[in-house]
Amino acid sequence: MPTETINGTTLAYDTAGEGHALVLVHGSWMVRQTWRLVVPGLTRSFRVVSYDRRGHGESDAQPEAGTIHDDVADIAALVEALDIAPAHVVANSYGACIALRLGVEHPDIVARMVCHEPPLLGVLEGSPDGKRVAEEVWRKFGEVRQRLERGDDADGAQHFVERVALGPGMWAQLPREMQNVAVRNAPTFLGELRDSDAFRVDLDLLKQLAAPVLLIQGDQSPAFFAPIIEVLAGTLANARRHLMPGAGHAPHMTHPDDYVSVVGDFLMEQHP
Repeated sequence: MPTETINGTTLAYDTAGEGHALVLVHGSWMVRQTWRLVVPGLTRSFRVVSYDRRGHGESDAQPEAGTIHDDVADIAALVEALDIAPAHVVANSYGACIALRLGVEHPDIVARMVCHEPPLLGVLEGSPDGKRVAEEVWRKFGEVRQRLERGDDADGAQHFVERVALGPGMWAQLPREMQNVAVRNAPTFLGELRDSDAFRVDLDLLKQLAAPVLLIQGDQSPAFFAPIIEVLAGTLANARRHLMPGAGHAPHMTHPDDYVSVVGDFLMEQHP
């Protein structure tokens, strides 16, 4: 397992394949190994780098500490340390929140970007309907936070999976390994909830993002992602949308072959 000391934090990462660099950014609660089903397919065309975000998995830093700005600085420094810029960036969930900020703040680092369902609730607050949707999700986040604040990480993880991300009864359907990963990384989600910028972004800044972006959504995902994708698609200068049939919030884990095909086709295009 190679590591790089980035911004005072040791980040664990894996690299495989040859070709244009592609960096995988995992979401909340997770670790880099959650990409393992799509890495073999992606390495047929790309040099794939997957890493544990700070506080997750085998990377350092206090789980509850750090902000989304630290995550952005981390990936920018990692790309530079590995000398792979400009790299494609493929991100899931909260990782996509990080990726979009990266594209704005470090445009020279990003070639193309694939973002699956970033939970940017703040972009919904500009309209009455959107605000109502966001308030309901914020309420559910609050329920998760209460559990994590009192140290009940397992209950918080289960509540998040069933009430926010995947749906009722889905916790029991997760492999035990995945449950354990979520519980171990529960404090990192508490840190995200404490960060006032974590689930928000300035839409005027996003308008400056010039890199081509593919916004992916699963047709089985929680309904609140659809209006977020709608706002982002109308804001980004060079965005395209793709709806994945039968998929939910983690298509790289549930529909790996379809995911590799969609991501690969987009990234291999020569023109926006």
